[in-house]
Amino acid sequence: MSRILLADDSPHAQRMGERILRDEGHSVVTVSDGETAMLRLKDVQPDLVIADISMPKVSGYELCRFVKSSGQHPGAMVVLTAGAVEPFDEEEAERAGSDGFLKKPFEATALIECAAKAATRAVPASAPRAAASPLRTVVVVDPEQVRAAVTVALDQSWPVLVDQITEKVLEALSAKRTAAATRQSGPQ
Repeated sequence: MSRILLADDSPHAQRMGERILRDEGHSVVTVSDGETAMLRLKDVQPDLVIADISMPKVSGYELCRFVKSSGQHPGAMVVLTAGAVEPFDEEEAERAGSDGFLKKPFEATALIECAAKAATRAVPASAPRAAASPLRTVVVVDPEQVRAAVTVALDQSWPVLVDQITEKVLEALSAKRTAAATRQSGPQ
């Protein structure tokens, strides 16, 4: 089975991806940012790197570019990921050398397919890896996935929105009270 490095700053995406892949027998190491992913490449020696495009410190695009250009991980596949409502720059992914793209939340079959393709390309760590033909996997997101992503985004931003609206209402009420008090006291 494949050695997989999953780099994503979302704990939910990490747990979901790791569970799906481990259930299929793959070895999975998860990290929360691109910088840590770059440090872990040497000890993990992944067959597949799954990287979120918008991570702290080093983006998925930058991580992909490093894996593909360093010469230290020949044959390693890199699949970039993004949330359902995150903008994905296909040209940037291509320039970085990405082997594919997946939308989050992860669809189990698409994730498993990527890992299976990486496993078929994998060679023993001691043997040099030959470059393989690129994989272009684009998963079409169904409306329920988009709805779920929007719901998650709203759930995360809801407390801030409530605070902002409360502040504006209190300001309006205060201004109204001040205006009423000024009218009541009137010119003297």
